Amino acid sequence: MKDFTSTLKPRDPSGPSILAHERSQSAIFIPTLSTHLLGPSGLLTRQSKILPILESEPLFNKSQQANLSRPERFKLALARGKLLRRLADKHSWTPEEHETAEYLVDDVSPYMLHMGMFVTTVREQASDEQRKYWLPLIEEWKIIGAYAQTELGHGSNVRGLELEARYDITTREFVLHSPTLTACKWWNGTLGRTANHAIVVAQLLLPDPGTSPIDNENKNGDGTANKGDIKYKSHGPHPFIVQVRDMKTHQPLPGIVIGDIGPKYGYATMDNAYMLFDNFRIPHSSLLSRYTTVHPSTAHYTKPAQSALVYGTLTFMRSKIIQHARLVLARAVTVAVRYTAIRQQFQDRDSNDPNSPELRVLDYPTVQIRILPLLATTFALHYTGLAMQSIYTNTRSEIERGEFGGLAYMHSMSSGLKSLCTTLAADGIEICRRALGGHGFGGGSGLVQLNGDYLSKVTVEGDNWMITQQTAAYLVKKMTSEVKGGRKDIEAFDEVDAQFRKYLPLVTRGGESGYNILGSDLDFVRCFKHRATALAYNAYHERVVKKRPWNSLMIDFHKLSKAQSQSILVTQFYHALSTNKDLDQPTREVLWSLFRLFASYTIQEDRYEFYTTNAASQSDLDRLPEKINELMVRIRPHAVRLVDAWKIPDYLLDSALGRYDGKVYEDLFNRAHRLNPLNKITVNPNYWEDEIVKGGEDLQSIRAKL
Repeated sequence: MKDFTSTLKPRDPSGPSILAHERSQSAIFIPTLSTHLLGPSGLLTRQSKILPILESEPLFNKSQQANLSRPERFKLALARGKLLRRLADKHSWTPEEHETAEYLVDDVSPYMLHMGMFVTTVREQASDEQRKYWLPLIEEWKIIGAYAQTELGHGSNVRGLELEARYDITTREFVLHSPTLTACKWWNGTLGRTANHAIVVAQLLLPDPGTSPIDNENKNGDGTANKGDIKYKSHGPHPFIVQVRDMKTHQPLPGIVIGDIGPKYGYATMDNAYMLFDNFRIPHSSLLSRYTTVHPSTAHYTKPAQSALVYGTLTFMRSKIIQHARLVLARAVTVAVRYTAIRQQFQDRDSNDPNSPELRVLDYPTVQIRILPLLATTFALHYTGLAMQSIYTNTRSEIERGEFGGLAYMHSMSSGLKSLCTTLAADGIEICRRALGGHGFGGGSGLVQLNGDYLSKVTVEGDNWMITQQTAAYLVKKMTSEVKGGRKDIEAFDEVDAQFRKYLPLVTRGGESGYNILGSDLDFVRCFKHRATALAYNAYHERVVKKRPWNSLMIDFHKLSKAQSQSILVTQFYHALSTNKDLDQPTREVLWSLFRLFASYTIQEDRYEFYTTNAASQSDLDRLPEKINELMVRIRPHAVRLVDAWKIPDYLLDSALGRYDGKVYEDLFNRAHRLNPLNKITVNPNYWEDEIVKGGEDLQSIRAKL
């Protein structure tokens, strides 16, 4: 029978014609803006090179992956990961090009932790000798590694990890042992089924002087001491590189229990692991010893110059997460802007014409207030991500030279920014999805996998509320120093010193600050820094002066971290636009409108704090909603071109609603009518008959699979 649906078309105006009109009303030159955003990182060049290769390979076709079971999705992702590595070898891809291919395929690769935290930890924490041995094996994928830190009972509190690494001085081995069930490693990606090696973070236990076999060589007459006579001291968590599976059989080694933890909200393609050790022995050389050493024969311990060096991999991952947030949110906003520009719903209530067209959803202020601030947020995240990357690179260079001055600043700021940026992105995806209406609930939105997978980011590398304590602690320490006199004889040590030195006198003076946030872009920056400084001073006063318990201030600390991180976003956005020379004037004007919208909307959301800290006047706060509406009206004609500038290919979006060509309804129907495998079976609905599928499965066969 002929499929008559193939001749049906959506009613006019069509999606393509609507998007063409949307693009025609903006003067933004997309190639220039795209190059400004993504050119310096090389992403545009890499994407144009790699995308045709991926689209020509059937294994990377995404049309059916949403219909696969979790084991099938994992096996598909493993196959894709292997093929990507082969393509990298074939086409001589750089590591950055390989990473871009993974980004475009958009699977959470089973090899992700090998390519990220495993190799990074070895590069940063291993001695020169260890690097020389391990890095070639890792980079050539002769071994596959993971990063095993988080445990069943501890995540953010790394100091509370329970896995023990007890040094046996008689054999010059470390003994890894899980003394409790909560010491079980948990959530460790790539480790559940894929990796054969892991960075294992465990409490370093060394014998106390006077109780070791070396110091009691005659205790048993044979140069050894009774185990019960030896006392051990913990030196905190340290990283070890450990083989966990047999290199031929890929089975766990004796003394190790390991497996995948099971289904999750997202991450269907990642084998997050559990792992337990039963007195598992590893050689002395397993301890990564760039910054800390244990003498093999005396067990003498040399601690790192800075304790935070042990957590260097976490800081690296946080910087990557901050950079990634803008691209993730840009995907969701692209779908939302394009679809709401096409979708028409209800006539204008004030129109006297009964035949007037339905309004486009994006013309409703109730939709704009959800989508357009998020559009502005993508740019704020972008410029802050670039700044964080620069801070990380410069600090790592300093560390390699033996300079550790910037380490605490990088660690604390990356904690606060990771918390804020991932919250903005995760919440933004869901806000976009809901703004899409009913179609946002369907698989054709392109947000189902994105939403589920990205939810992990608000807890990975530290729960987004808990890790803000690290930022707050740093700020309180800095404020304490500033109140006591600071370093006024020399140049500010870092940006926080400079901020507190400038704004603390204004904070303590009291009264309205006098910032003109509705008329001066620079005053937006001053306003945010003033508020963050005021909250830091309040936290200092409560904690240091009044000596309030830490736990009683944790909500205040979270607000402080959020305020400081928002200040960084606004400052970096302002700085990027103020110093830019490569954008034409029309585009610059639109980006300034985005800056003002981001700053205004952020103030509006936390207006009480801005008022009580005297960072904004009551009159300005009262006028802010009107200002936000004016900015949205200005930005609205440019919305489609602004999302186009992110150059997110349809292959990556995998969204009927967000297609570049606007063929929304054609694609939605095609996915349902022609691609959905459920529509290829005929069921038997009669409850009195065992048959489930006509000519196929019955109750017994279904039961046997459970």
